[in-house]
Amino acid sequence: MSSARLPRKRFYRARAHSNPLSDSHFPVPICPSEVDYSSHYPHFFPTPKPKVRFADVGCGFGGMLVSLSPLFPDTLMIGMELRDKVTEYVKDRIEGLRATNPGQYNNISVVRTNSMKYIPNYFEKGQLSKMFFLFPDPHFKEKNHRRRVVSVQLLDEYAYVMEVGGIIYTVTDVEELGDWMKSCLEKHPLFEAVGEEEIKKDPVVKLLTSATEEGQKVARNEGQTFMAIYRRVTSKED
Repeated sequence: MSSARLPRKRFYRARAHSNPLSDSHFPVPICPSEVDYSSHYPHFFPTPKPKVRFADVGCGFGGMLVSLSPLFPDTLMIGMELRDKVTEYVKDRIEGLRATNPGQYNNISVVRTNSMKYIPNYFEKGQLSKMFFLFPDPHFKEKNHRRRVVSVQLLDEYAYVMEVGGIIYTVTDVEELGDWMKSCLEKHPLFEAVGEEEIKKDPVVKLLTSATEEGQKVARNEGQTFMAIYRRVTSKED
């Protein structure tokens, strides 16, 4: 793959973290039917109208999306990123990959948004089959724990947009945050832990620590990672 037409990160300077509770200025769809996905995935339109099935929440520089794309070429995936410059980089990266690899990477895209506030604005009930939370901001201070992207309260919304049987993947190199995310998922009645045998057979799992820039950095430093992988289960309302 030629890198001649791909963007370079140094031209997309961005803060390492953003406050997800602050008000940002970007368009927000009123409801999922108002999202124009034809601009994101022109190869898959106009009919029949496909639906996004994977969401990488806080996608960073898009490494997971790029790695997943060839594994699931007919599945639409979207990255959700709050930082404007990072979103711009991922958008340009995808466009560059499409240009240098005709017929590939048509199934991935990115949107700038605050997933902690607007997940239901983008996805219908039971729409997603996979959600990813890879190396999220740990927000170490206790007063900032409400900024964490995985919480018991937010899992209500994630459960709403996930299909029964859908998988939520989390990974971090911060043990305390790993315990936090696992505890939140364990407490929630609509999620149950995926068994070890199934995890071993899941081709997605090995990408959790190798596809992203953060994961690669942890590997270089011989750091430890902490995963929590849970399945959306049924309820009386489903």
